[in-house]
Amino acid sequence: MRRVALNVLYLVPGAVGGSEIYAKELIGALGAARPDVEFVVFCGREAAPSLRAAGWPANVGVHELPVRCANKPLRILAEQTLLPIAARRAGCDLLHSLGTTAPLVAGLPSVVTILDLIYEAHPETFPAAARHGLRAVVGPAARRATRVITISEAVKRDVVRILRVPAERVDPVLLGRGMRAEPDVTPEPELRERLGLGTDRVVLCVSAALVHKNLPRLLEAFAALGEDTSGARLVLVGHAGRDLDELQGRAAALGIADRVVFTGWISAADLEGLYALAACCAYPSLYEGFGMPVLEAMARGVPLVCSDATSLPEVAGDAALLFDPHDTAALAAALRRVLEDPALADDLRVRGLARAAEFTWDACATGVLAVYERVLTG
Repeated sequence: MRRVALNVLYLVPGAVGGSEIYAKELIGALGAARPDVEFVVFCGREAAPSLRAAGWPANVGVHELPVRCANKPLRILAEQTLLPIAARRAGCDLLHSLGTTAPLVAGLPSVVTILDLIYEAHPETFPAAARHGLRAVVGPAARRATRVITISEAVKRDVVRILRVPAERVDPVLLGRGMRAEPDVTPEPELRERLGLGTDRVVLCVSAALVHKNLPRLLEAFAALGEDTSGARLVLVGHAGRDLDELQGRAAALGIADRVVFTGWISAADLEGLYALAACCAYPSLYEGFGMPVLEAMARGVPLVCSDATSLPEVAGDAALLFDPHDTAALAAALRRVLEDPALADDLRVRGLARAAEFTWDACATGVLAVYERVLTG
């Protein structure tokens, strides 16, 4: 293994969520783990400046392809045509595509990381053209790849069942802790004043407003607590998605509009400040490939109330209060327990810190490098 091509054409900074963290953290860890290997990162025009400034080891280089990857059809076209040619010209021994899609004909040994199959599990999350495009590319490319990496056992089960990739060619490699702690933290008084939180306890949820994130049920569960029980504000952090108006209307209909704050995107310093002041975090998602916000909350010592769906029990282990995400009463009961039982909250805080410490990018890189060796040694 002399030279590895890393395909991150999907990466449009600030627009792809946790998969941007995955690429940046994993690539840095790969370079550090194998200084004898040259890693060539193939990206589009939007990502090239930030990737060149990522501070990766000297054996990691960035190769910009002439495509604007925010245009997804153009990105897929470049991935199918320009990328394989560029990787072969660079003398690469292996091509690893990190973002679910990959060339149908790579022309060299290939690995693809399948992050999730959300377009199959919740097709309503995607426009019809995007769904059809993904179905045309993801399954065939995965079946033709030398090996497939998934970011959880749950995604492996989906890849085997839905994409019909033989289980023996699929390797789950769990991720690291997600977003690194921001050294600059917005002070609590400033956040409380700006967001209108008063002195209330905060139930924090870091999630985009998308169908599979199950936020209407979180609003219903929060409403079921009643003001006298919770004495809390629900703060929803994340991009608006297509369902923000519906969520705001739902909060108003439930009579809790004055106790729910939708922040939209916020700075890293503000998010760190919210983690620091939160009484607990809630993560009610119906489907996750991994669930980075779960680890991010636990790594910051925030008691976690978490869905028991798909990959989330793999990540949370016994360090969160798990609930059935289809059961509003179960979610409300879990929130009530954490808010009303300080001993339970403290126990979850301690368990969460220990659990999060088990997930490192070095371990993720080790798992990925083991897959490369399997590919290249047959």
